[in-house]
Amino acid sequence: MEKILDRFLRYVSVDTQSDPESDSQPSAAKELSLLKMLRDELSAMGVEATLDQYGYVMASIPANCDTTAPAVGFIAHVDTAPDAPGNDVKPQIIENYDGSDIPLKGVAGLSLKPSEFPEMLQYKGQTLITTDGTTLLGADDKAGIAEIMNAVQYIVEHPEFKHGEIKIGFTPDEEIGRGVVKFDVQKFGARYAYTLDGGPVGELEYENFNAAGATIRIQGRNVHPGTAKGKMKNAILIGMELNGMLPADQRPECTEGYEGFFHLIGFKGEVETATFSYIIRDHDMDLYEQKKELMRKCVAAINEKYGEGTALLELKHQYYNMRKQVEPHYHIIEKAIKAMEMEGITPKIQPIRGGTDGANLSFMGLPCPNIFAGGHNFHGKMEYVPLESMEKASKVILNIVSLFAE
Repeated sequence: MEKILDRFLRYVSVDTQSDPESDSQPSAAKELSLLKMLRDELSAMGVEATLDQYGYVMASIPANCDTTAPAVGFIAHVDTAPDAPGNDVKPQIIENYDGSDIPLKGVAGLSLKPSEFPEMLQYKGQTLITTDGTTLLGADDKAGIAEIMNAVQYIVEHPEFKHGEIKIGFTPDEEIGRGVVKFDVQKFGARYAYTLDGGPVGELEYENFNAAGATIRIQGRNVHPGTAKGKMKNAILIGMELNGMLPADQRPECTEGYEGFFHLIGFKGEVETATFSYIIRDHDMDLYEQKKELMRKCVAAINEKYGEGTALLELKHQYYNMRKQVEPHYHIIEKAIKAMEMEGITPKIQPIRGGTDGANLSFMGLPCPNIFAGGHNFHGKMEYVPLESMEKASKVILNIVSLFAE
């Protein structure tokens, strides 16, 4: 079998950042490079695989046992986040990690430090794959892809391994909240599925944020500063004023667990015009709606103060909390728990402080909790993943398949 590390390094070498400003599907044509690669690799292993016009790879492995096991799917997304550079990724491989700081390139003195990320010390003696400090790594979710493909190769090369029907799915645009907008659940054919898109070993999640994206465009008025009194409207300052109306204690850096937040993710502007981009998150539906309403009230207050049309709000729903769709099928959570315990892993059931394709898929009729992929510090230059965590995730996939076939 090809080593899972070699797979992972091949996948992260492909730039697949999704584009939140694009209306196409997939949002960036470069995502298709990896999607085509995955389709071809599956076909080369003898697995029937297709890539449709929307960028969805779907593959099917027929059952080889006599049980009436339901078809179970495993899904990962190919795109990486637009929050940090994603091209020309040059991973560092730290074998037998000794617990010390890991120097990175880019900004002078940049390092991965256990003093800042104490969880690194859990992986002493293991192999860590890090960025070089100039890009993100792409373990979110190329670790998940490598884990699924590694499991597929094992299944194909070991006909004695008994299993029901297995479905494989790879999607674009998850990072911008559009991963499964046009995903054909009926065509996919799974009764239940799991996304491999979580963090450290043991994570198991079937609750996620309710999510919306907000874009606020501020229209100012530029006048020469020497004669600006009573005339100028500085769009940048007006946008900052609006941002100051949002509760400071409801930012990501101030919240944890089930606490929601407003997150300012982007800003661009001049005196004349400015744009502020946010994501809004909460596990509780009532609090989620209250957050959206507060955003509307802040925009209304700015328009009342500076004139109608000064602030224009575009508010887009992204996904809902999947708990109520998954909980009635709790046996799929129990199987994941047992599959982890079979590998000596203590499951950590917790809410996702984010979202996965599984959230929308669950509301589309495919209950789809989320399993760890093994990475840390996603979306940034401090991202890393232990090799042993990826190996364990791939084994958990095989255990789940076996449990469904019993």
